[in-house]
Amino acid sequence: MVGDRVKESLQSKDLAAMKEKKYLKDKLQEVQVLIIDEISMLHKQQLDMVNLVLKNFKANNLPFGGVQVVFTGDFFQLPPIGKPHETSKDKFAFMSSAWLEAAPNICYLSEQHRQSDSKLNDVLNTIRDGVISKETIRILESRMHDKTSNDALCTRLFTHNVDVDRLNLEYLNSLTTKPKHFKATVKGNPTLMEILKKSVLTEEHLDLKVGARVMFIKNNYEKGYMNGTTGEVVRFSEDNYPVVKLKSGLNIVAEPADWSIQDDTGKVLAGFKQVPLRLAWAITIHKSQGMTLDEAVVDLSKTFEKGQGYVALSRLRDLKSLFLEGFNEMSLQVDALALKADKRFRELSEEVDAKYSLQELERRHDIFIEICGGTILKPGEKPSRKKSKSKKASKTPTHQITGELVARGMTLQEIADERDFTVQTIVSHLYKLKEADPDLDLELYRPDEKLITKVQKAMLALKKKEGEDYNPKALMPLYKQLRGKVSFDELRLAGLFTS
Repeated sequence: MVGDRVKESLQSKDLAAMKEKKYLKDKLQEVQVLIIDEISMLHKQQLDMVNLVLKNFKANNLPFGGVQVVFTGDFFQLPPIGKPHETSKDKFAFMSSAWLEAAPNICYLSEQHRQSDSKLNDVLNTIRDGVISKETIRILESRMHDKTSNDALCTRLFTHNVDVDRLNLEYLNSLTTKPKHFKATVKGNPTLMEILKKSVLTEEHLDLKVGARVMFIKNNYEKGYMNGTTGEVVRFSEDNYPVVKLKSGLNIVAEPADWSIQDDTGKVLAGFKQVPLRLAWAITIHKSQGMTLDEAVVDLSKTFEKGQGYVALSRLRDLKSLFLEGFNEMSLQVDALALKADKRFRELSEEVDAKYSLQELERRHDIFIEICGGTILKPGEKPSRKKSKSKKASKTPTHQITGELVARGMTLQEIADERDFTVQTIVSHLYKLKEADPDLDLELYRPDEKLITKVQKAMLALKKKEGEDYNPKALMPLYKQLRGKVSFDELRLAGLFTS
């Protein structure tokens, strides 16, 4: 978000404007770890922009500006929303330049926490493997004969909005109780307001009745609900807010919640305030992503996109909670690119698993915590805030520690081994050292002159081609200009000696 609109790309002038924002600068310069959940829903273009912004704010050419990034997600789910002509290759985050440059270690998670039923797990695994067995078909067909004991209180999943809206309205109108109307409070930039409305899962004008099946569409762990929690409106409070009874028997007053788009200073550019509920006799499969459902009636007979069936089935905890009304051939298919990528992810995960022992990972974990200014506590030891602050205040910047080893004439690999870092990280320290002292002697690390000349020529060609949009800190355009014949590590090192 820059200025008063959402950007689809970032130019040099945008990055410069962002860096002038004190609020944003203070926040991003402190970032050491970035966790991106549901990475499958992030468009590759957006991940490239995250990479670019962090490099710019950190003044560091390493992927994501040297920030440790953790991606979590499942690429078998529906791909990110993109433009009509875009294919999965144009959208998935793992196809981005940022992902390629970062080359993340893959940790393939195989333990299920949502599904407790081995049969449902078997069904999901066959879908993930891309080979649908006769047994899978038989299991799913067996769920077409059972009927829920409480049809009105079981959420239905449909592939199309028109079916969802029709069913929700039918059930609401069938209730004889008096309706209450809830109008959202909206304010701010009209264009941004429309974007915000599309991202919020409830309505600007919402009618509810006692007896209505509803779903919370926001997380509030203190009050006892999360996105996807379902229940029934049993009454309205003294303040006229819906009181929702959950399956557990807990009653929750659904007080209004806020959604907003903010600028770099935290100022609200567009705001939406509404009770965090939607009618939940039916929802679309797309909007169910990220939810856990106690039970659901699922109609996959009109599946039109690969991954829809997988998303719907994986919302449930066990097979007995699934009441299937139908499915077609596409409903059991997943994206071919996701399938291919998954096989590679499994291979890479096995390589990482073989490379690092549990003891080694624990040791690296402790080192990272200390580098970030944290404290490793012994079993039973309580954290001391004063001690932590004192330690952080007196801590020597990590690049200065590297500088001491540079002064001793150690090679890059020797410094990396000594500090238990990668050579990439040590090179990023050299950039900071050179920025602080332009006359610092780094000749020991100077690469072959032919490499430096090749990189300089490529930089001049890029500058001429891109003009004002040229960003000397961006390595991917330079990598492409050199047709991949010079590695990112070589580009980073050569950059220390190019002007």
